[in-house]
Amino acid sequence: MGGLPRFLGIGALLTLGASPALSQSVALPPITAPQGSEPVLPGEPAPAPAPAASAPAGMPGAPVAQDQPVTFTAEEVEYDQNRALVVARGRVEAWQGNRVLRADEFTYDRNTGVATARGNVQLIEADGQVIFADSVELRNEFKDGVLEGLRGLLAQNGRVAAAGARRTGGTFFDLSRVVYSSCQPCQEDPLAPPVWQVRARTATLDQTARQVRYRDATVEFGGVPLLWTPYLQHPSASAPRQSGFLSPTFGITDYLGGFVETPYYWAIDESQDLLLRPMIATSNLPNLGLEYRRRFNFGEVAAEGSFGYLNGRENTPEGAGGHIFSRGNFAIDENWRAGFNYNWASSEDYLRVYRYGSRRLLDQNAFTEGFWGSNAYARIDGRAYQGLRSTDNNSLIPYVLPNIYADWQAQRDSLGGTFTIDTWNFAVFRDQGTSTQRASTRLAYNLPMYDHAGGLWTVRAQSDLSAYAYNDLAAAPNYSTTADNGTIGTANIRAALDWRMPFVRPAGEYGHQVIEPRIQVVAGPLTGNQSSVPNEDSIDFEFTDANLFQLNRFVGRDRQEGGTRIDYALRGAWYFPNGGMLEGLAGASYRIQNDGGPFYANSGVENRASDYVGRARLRPVSWLEFLGRGRFAQEDGSVRFLDLSTTASLGTGTSVTAGYLYTPAMPFLDPAQTRNEVAVGFTQQIGHWRFGAFARYDIELNRPVVVTASAGYEDECFLLEARFLKSFAEDTSTNSLYPASTMLLFRIGLKTIGDVGFRAI
Repeated sequence: MGGLPRFLGIGALLTLGASPALSQSVALPPITAPQGSEPVLPGEPAPAPAPAASAPAGMPGAPVAQDQPVTFTAEEVEYDQNRALVVARGRVEAWQGNRVLRADEFTYDRNTGVATARGNVQLIEADGQVIFADSVELRNEFKDGVLEGLRGLLAQNGRVAAAGARRTGGTFFDLSRVVYSSCQPCQEDPLAPPVWQVRARTATLDQTARQVRYRDATVEFGGVPLLWTPYLQHPSASAPRQSGFLSPTFGITDYLGGFVETPYYWAIDESQDLLLRPMIATSNLPNLGLEYRRRFNFGEVAAEGSFGYLNGRENTPEGAGGHIFSRGNFAIDENWRAGFNYNWASSEDYLRVYRYGSRRLLDQNAFTEGFWGSNAYARIDGRAYQGLRSTDNNSLIPYVLPNIYADWQAQRDSLGGTFTIDTWNFAVFRDQGTSTQRASTRLAYNLPMYDHAGGLWTVRAQSDLSAYAYNDLAAAPNYSTTADNGTIGTANIRAALDWRMPFVRPAGEYGHQVIEPRIQVVAGPLTGNQSSVPNEDSIDFEFTDANLFQLNRFVGRDRQEGGTRIDYALRGAWYFPNGGMLEGLAGASYRIQNDGGPFYANSGVENRASDYVGRARLRPVSWLEFLGRGRFAQEDGSVRFLDLSTTASLGTGTSVTAGYLYTPAMPFLDPAQTRNEVAVGFTQQIGHWRFGAFARYDIELNRPVVVTASAGYEDECFLLEARFLKSFAEDTSTNSLYPASTMLLFRIGLKTIGDVGFRAI
């Protein structure tokens, strides 16, 4: 048997499958393994061959080597020396490397070089794909061959059947009267037509180009032909990345008219690719979008961009437009990495019209940062920003160069405390407005301790030291009335003693209850209103239960809270045996001295007695939760801030969310206006179907904010989706809705083949 040729290269005869560029699918009638065989599904390891007298040369799972000898076993082997004919019968199994061929009978003519396998022929690939045939005949050193009654279980659930197949030159594989799909057969009626399948008069697999080509092809849905094409082509499963046209998108919009987008994917090499998205519209000039990606051994870059033209309809500016969004990340060594983000667009209207995102502000930065375990970190970066609205004055928007931050945390000391130190320095420049340079450092210490009664005492201390140089402090965004140009230094020390005592009470079969009072005393020097100090990082301030016990309740360092105060809160919770809970927290703070600090009016902490803050949560069962947070006036309990939400996730596939938000007008927002909104949404899953809807309504303005709805179907081989979005956001410069504020999207996908979309906006 050592004289038998190396023939199992036939394993590559058929590799129909997925395409990275196209994502549609097809399915065919069920394939049943021949009687007496064990079917192998795609993705499962190939079964081991039957025991033989000698060990096989290669086993499934090992790399395929075409120069390995072929080994086979059979119940009966006959060799006719006069005719140079080898005949093996009965449970014949032949394998080479990790490919296996099974048949009832195998014949090899050493004179003609023709090999024939008959009866329940199975060809098992290394990746789990299986080819069934009634008979197989190979010749010309097994480069040419003919298969009859072909059926196949392919990668990604692909299923193929053909009346016959022919292999030519070892690279081309032709099939006649082909049916292909990736849908599972119906369990109740396996002979019923699948959700979809492709029928073609002929199909060709080009193993060199790794392409599959169909001729005279029809796509059937539920056995009904709905689409015919004289020619269809897509990459084979052995080509994970290959250049070619992707599925087109069709649509119609008020702004663009009818349009079609025909993407082209270019696999430049193994480490980079480019996607071109040309769009042709009936009411506007063409638009071209591009996406580029490249990977290096030490990092990656990615960029997307476009250029087009706006014709001035729907209050949009007329003229050429474009955008670019890009990023990069690179590893320098085991501690340091660097990167960048560069984003630019001609206008917000351009991004909205062509659906490149509705961004109000774009940022650009370049950075390098270092990590040393979890105890040390450093970052240096430069930043710039671009406002996209016509009302934005970009000369007032800052750019930052440099921005330097570093921190270090020491190991716990002998008392159990932790010491940290950091530094945060930056230079902010504006063409118009305040320019600031700052150097600052912060030292902090935290020491937790427990008493014999179970109380938790925490000693905390924090020291801030900053130095500033500034110009035009009287201009935006500071509008100082006490200083304009100059330098200043600030220092602040805050120390606190925090005590909390959890009282736990068992409730038997109803779980257990916890009541936890908490009191904190914070002391430090008075700081005043600090109007002569530039403010770049502490403009935004909101007083809630989240920062009630912070030493400095501003988010940054340019504004420092001073004086002595007492923070107090009471938390209660009831934990149920089923995992549910009822929790509530209420608290406030009282300032010993009122020095007219840096807090704005209606911030909640501008007076000696602060507003009350609270949090409530109810989760009676695992699928239902109510959550609320609020702030209430000290004087009369009137609502200053309220955020309510509820979520219900039912076992029937139903999910419901609802919410309410009220916030007063904030002076750091432009425009400064009250938000008073309600929102509701739901999703429903029924088998392979899913439905969803969401709406938000502005009570203050008495109009909707946004409305969305979606419906879809998805199984192992088919995708059908519809989405609707209507935005009622107004452009403050025109007091009208933004262009392209409505979107309607349809998408049909045949997995492993491609998808087609229709979009109306």
